[in-house]
Amino acid sequence: MQGQALPGFRDFYPEELALRNTIFATWRDVARRYGFQEYDGPPLEPLELYTAKSGEEIVQQLYAFDDKGGRKVALRPEMTPTLARMVSARAQALKKPIRWYSMPQLFRYERQQRGRLREHFQLNMDIIGEAGPLADAELIAAAVDVMRAFGLGPGDVKARVSDRRVLRALLQGQGLADAQLPAAFAVIDKAERQRADAPAEVAGERLGKREVNLALEVARLRGVDAVRAALGKVKGGDEVGQPLTDAVDALAAMGLGDFVEVDLTIVRGLAYYTGIVFELFDTGKELRAICGGGRYDGLLKALGGIDLPALGFGMGDVVLAELLRTRKGSLEAPGQLDAFLIPVSGEDMAPVLKLAHELRDRGVAVEYGLRHAAIRKQLELAVARGAPRAVIVGPDERRANVAVVRDLKAGTEERVPLAKLLDGFFR
Repeated sequence: MQGQALPGFRDFYPEELALRNTIFATWRDVARRYGFQEYDGPPLEPLELYTAKSGEEIVQQLYAFDDKGGRKVALRPEMTPTLARMVSARAQALKKPIRWYSMPQLFRYERQQRGRLREHFQLNMDIIGEAGPLADAELIAAAVDVMRAFGLGPGDVKARVSDRRVLRALLQGQGLADAQLPAAFAVIDKAERQRADAPAEVAGERLGKREVNLALEVARLRGVDAVRAALGKVKGGDEVGQPLTDAVDALAAMGLGDFVEVDLTIVRGLAYYTGIVFELFDTGKELRAICGGGRYDGLLKALGGIDLPALGFGMGDVVLAELLRTRKGSLEAPGQLDAFLIPVSGEDMAPVLKLAHELRDRGVAVEYGLRHAAIRKQLELAVARGAPRAVIVGPDERRANVAVVRDLKAGTEERVPLAKLLDGFFR
């Protein structure tokens, strides 16, 4: 028998699953507070759903195969194509803007590295049918509020925001041609992560030294004021920069301004992004991006045939869990038990079984030993299970219709009537 999971895949022992479930619960709570509805799709999709978006070269990064019916299929590497298909199927009936979120498990066959495995879970939040910058601000705010829900502040994480329309206007204002923009975007995208001579290698033969330097000059712009000043020198620049300004102003109005930095090195590598883009990073820059996304107007038309503006982001659980361990230390898994029931003698077992069932009917999580043991052994098991209290029932307690409730952290105990135990005592 193989001794471990496949490379890039994870086993989730109870304490690790508890952390995952805490992340899931936080994702769901933030999405609910923002008025998003949850959806899901199949983990196995037709291969052409992904090749239509990313080309045949994507196949090398997928878990793709022929199924027993001879269909070419793949485990989903992302959620956007599924989202496009589902929205297209009911586009006329769905009230706009559509605010949907999902938490799928995604699969990619690629080289493992810190923060990137071959499977992960991901929060996807998308708004479809709204072109205004307040939608961009809404999504960035939701991503920031996930961080805040975990107790992280602007000293821990920053949302670095840019706009591809701004980059395009600034580069074209410096004389770059449309054909040179993809190479210039690549130079800007990698400017912060590569050695000094690397941008020329990224640009290859498509850009000369002058164009590379111009791209790097644009990449060094920081802050909305500096960007607006640069746009003021470009024909039509003020209009192009207004959505970014409006989005940043909206985030400030929400009280999230300290989390936001305008940073034009944020490009997002995928060519389908069309407007505001953002990534969330730890301030120490020790980890990969915690999440990333932006506006992708036009993509739904290419994938599903519906022409609706759209934007969204993805936040994976792998980097987020690393961040939480780094910033918050060892995260204590939430206790699963409300109490551990302990019979003093064998004769007390039947009353404990009755009490356990009545408590469970009331939504209280309880456990008891499955074979009789000394009280000391049962208390040791209660502590090992993480129970906050032990409920002890012996002959004297049975006669008095009470139980001894011991606080396993404080070491204190009290006698509590059984009727009180069954009437909200554990709330």
